[in-house]
Amino acid sequence: MVVDWYETVFEVIDMRSFSNLWYWIALAVLWSSVSHWVLGVPFDMIVRARRNPDTDAMQDLNDLVRVNKNRILYIAETAGSWIMVFGSATMTVLVLMSFMYDVEFAQATFLLVAPMCILALLSLGTARVIDAADLQGEALIKRLMRHRFITQLLGVISIFITAMFGMFKNLYVVPGVF
Repeated sequence: MVVDWYETVFEVIDMRSFSNLWYWIALAVLWSSVSHWVLGVPFDMIVRARRNPDTDAMQDLNDLVRVNKNRILYIAETAGSWIMVFGSATMTVLVLMSFMYDVEFAQATFLLVAPMCILALLSLGTARVIDAADLQGEALIKRLMRHRFITQLLGVISIFITAMFGMFKNLYVVPGVF
């Protein structure tokens, strides 16, 4: 008896992304993580600094934001052009495979990656605003909270669009055909 590994894998794992539970778990974990980490700072640290502004928590927040802001700006200055070139090429390939060739895995990947690209640009903009205004203390917390709200709004919109597109794909797919 010959074991066909590809047939076994495709039999055990449903390769259609939008009907796969793991895809939806990954989507939830992705948005939960990015809304918890605001410019690389955990949200609980922001809350602790807001509650106790006269303690070490505020200094820790200022320091961590300074480090992450400088890191983001340094990466944008040194490798930003290359990141844009390769990111644009990758997104172009995903869009073509998704909507020209109707590859479901590419569609699922696009719906995960495209909002992350928007979020990366928003994070860069927030880092530039913090750097230009040299925000610290309450003003910094206000800016981080605004960034987190926009991130959560982007997440809600992204999850909604992904869910609608996923339901559409699941309703109009022929069982047994990839």
